[in-house]
Amino acid sequence: MSDARLSVFKTYKLYVGGKFPRSESGRVYEVTDSKGKWLANAPLSSRKDARDAVVAARKAFGGWSGATAYNRGQILYRVAEMLEGRKDQFVREVADSEGLSKSKAAAVVDAAVDRWVWYAGWTDKIAQVIGGANPVAGPYFNLSTPEPTGVVTVLAPQESSFLGLVSVIAPVIATGNTVIVIASEKSPLPALSLGEVLATSDLPGGVVNVLSGRTAEIAAPLAAHQDVNAIDLAGADDVLAKELEIAAADNLKRVLRPQAVDYSETPGIERLTAFLETKTVWHPTGALGASGSSY
Repeated sequence: MSDARLSVFKTYKLYVGGKFPRSESGRVYEVTDSKGKWLANAPLSSRKDARDAVVAARKAFGGWSGATAYNRGQILYRVAEMLEGRKDQFVREVADSEGLSKSKAAAVVDAAVDRWVWYAGWTDKIAQVIGGANPVAGPYFNLSTPEPTGVVTVLAPQESSFLGLVSVIAPVIATGNTVIVIASEKSPLPALSLGEVLATSDLPGGVVNVLSGRTAEIAAPLAAHQDVNAIDLAGADDVLAKELEIAAADNLKRVLRPQAVDYSETPGIERLTAFLETKTVWHPTGALGASGSSY
């Protein structure tokens, strides 16, 4: 028996609605490492793929936003557990994608796992930080509580293909939104592999949808889509960001503009609060007598 064998190359697919479709267009594009060596063929998403992702995200929104914050935290922590078990794969993909040594790539992957854990801990705490009881004149309770905005499109950072990716996805879903993420155009493989982790992490299908391809081509229909509620332009250059802001204005989407970010630093809560709405509720306290309130 000969020892020679052919390697089994991985077929990278999109992650939409909890499933792994190829692009409906059938197109792919070559992904290379920092030295130009071929790594894989990635799906080249079309406008139809983008629309399908929006449908999946909207379908998942009711169940995900209605889940308890504690349950969402458990699921995010499960994602971190699954990533921890597949670290070797992600170290290899990050090293190839970003031209890093294995040790530096390992540090990036460790930081990404820790980032999931960090956001998992915030799911049931953010409401206490930005919500609260408001003092009002009259016999009323006045309570402000945060609620998720809805379906969010995220342009993942172009250079930080994994840590940056996690840093823009995790806060969006931690607060109950669903997301369509457009992976780094030149380094999409860690994002596509992340879809495989999410599929085995108790995360309901459609909460996160991962598209790869030409960022500008996919982002344009999503920015103009009437059923997308917000967009994070982290991975857009200045020209593209301006075009997408104009398109997003048509249905008054929330827009998080691109900014210089060091993803290795501990994040604040800006991305947690960026896609939250504040709901204020008034409720009567009961009859007021001469001796004070009675409840």
